[in-house]
Amino acid sequence: MEVEILYRPSYSLAFVRLAPNEEVRLEAGAMVSMSQGITIETKATGGFLKSLGRAMLGGESFFQNYFKAPPSGGEITVAPELPGDVFVYPMQGENLMVQSGSFLACETGIELDAKISIKAIVSAEGFSMLEATGTGKLLLSSYGAIHEKNLAAGEKYIVDTTHLVAFSAAMPVAPKTVGGLKSTLLSGEGLVVELTGPGRLLMQSRSPNAFLKWLIPNLPFKRQGES
Repeated sequence: MEVEILYRPSYSLAFVRLAPNEEVRLEAGAMVSMSQGITIETKATGGFLKSLGRAMLGGESFFQNYFKAPPSGGEITVAPELPGDVFVYPMQGENLMVQSGSFLACETGIELDAKISIKAIVSAEGFSMLEATGTGKLLLSSYGAIHEKNLAAGEKYIVDTTHLVAFSAAMPVAPKTVGGLKSTLLSGEGLVVELTGPGRLLMQSRSPNAFLKWLIPNLPFKRQGES
């Protein structure tokens, strides 16, 4: 599978080229277009319980779609629901923790499971995150551009929890305060975590929570009695 990302970072579109009879797994609703001859099969991947776990705990669809190229090969374009970036992460047998809603597509050699994890709680992602394992290309999406940071052994790095997209599962994660009590309460920086390398870290340049905090007070609303 070959992947080219177009129109980055605000309105990213993944252009996926499939070899003859090759298959790709997509989040429901991610397909934008495809060439003639590609077939689709919708599955509850991994069975009922795993699919239910991904839907309820991992923020993904219960059913996922598998697109298979014909003997001549084919192409398919993929995009997330919201404006933002798409990142191709080449999995090489490691475990990767992924925030809910960021999975877009992957090769069939990758498994996705929702994990109830202390790291998810610490990183303010609720009680669970998706854990990706295996080998192949993994496509992740975000609100805003995705920036990659590679941490050396023992290197520490602090990230606002609303900007976390994914990180190596082996990395320790610890909650931190921004500064003293005054800075923690008044700086507006929210919750932060400290990750310790070695490992890879993906961050999104915009926060969905910050956007909603701006948007909701500016929405028009009807006063009582108005038609």
